[in-house]
Amino acid sequence: MLDTTIRNLVSNAIKFTPNGGEISVSSERKDSFIEIAVKDSGVGIEPENLQKIFQIDTKHKTLGTNKERGTGLGLILCKEFVEKHKGEIGVNSIPNEGSQFFIRLPIDREGYPQTPTGCEVLQ
Repeated sequence: MLDTTIRNLVSNAIKFTPNGGEISVSSERKDSFIEIAVKDSGVGIEPENLQKIFQIDTKHKTLGTNKERGTGLGLILCKEFVEKHKGEIGVNSIPNEGSQFFIRLPIDREGYPQTPTGCEVLQ
């Protein structure tokens, strides 16, 4: 689930960043959480659309910089996956400057993200 989430965030960053733009992926431990951020210098998101992108009952679709189409479900699934791991997902964005999506996940005593009950960690 976490692989899929990070892959989707990076894929979206690529889709909405014009050629020559910048994309970065970073992680940082913050107390008992790990924060993973995907930042781009792409088209950004209008303030009135920021919350819509995570809601299933509100359709919000934007074409990519090369006119790519999406289903509008990727970020909704990411939110579900992150919340299954007792984490949170969010975004900061400025239109025409870019976006930064982040996920925060609680970590266990060994420093790994906690897994939902009934799931096992494959190494």
